[in-house]
Amino acid sequence: MTLIARLRILLNDVDPQPMRHIEVPLKIRLDRLHEVIQAAMGWTDTHLYEFRAGDAGWGMPDPDGFYDGPMPAKKATLQKVLEDTGTRTIHYVYDFGDDWDHSIRIEKVNEAVPGVTYPRLLKASGACPPEDVGGAPGYEEFLVALADPDHEQHEDMVRWSGGSFDPEDACSDSIVERFDRLAKRWAPRPAKPKAPKGAP
Repeated sequence: MTLIARLRILLNDVDPQPMRHIEVPLKIRLDRLHEVIQAAMGWTDTHLYEFRAGDAGWGMPDPDGFYDGPMPAKKATLQKVLEDTGTRTIHYVYDFGDDWDHSIRIEKVNEAVPGVTYPRLLKASGACPPEDVGGAPGYEEFLVALADPDHEQHEDMVRWSGGSFDPEDACSDSIVERFDRLAKRWAPRPAKPKAPKGAP
């Protein structure tokens, strides 16, 4: 029996606030949950991250061991974190420069639906801010400049954002495509048939 966790992910301090309703296996490793969140939000996975629950943190440990950083995300699962901390809400911080703070609420746990692949997108609203925009304050300034053709930085922001940016558009189709790629990459590979005994 495979258990599935239904998660509601909110990007805090941003207006309009991006929200993602998704489902993932309860036993998903946190390093893979990081990849799912990157795909769900639309981040580019070019910065460090950390999951935080209670007094503990999980992410990418310092490879040189010079400081006491988070515990390895690849050695923890969502189920284990919930069992050990007793929490129903986990914080996920991405890019310690821009400091994007996400709240992950575990809403319910159900059995997997036969024939459905996971991760699975249920609902999405709000666009992910552009990478390296300067955190929530920078994103607010970016939207102001983008909305005002007379703003001194309007043309620069239009070019920088690729010509069009809709803060209300979650780009759900793109999320589904990225989820499908993750599901295929993580799908169990069929076992190779064993050679019969006595075969040369």
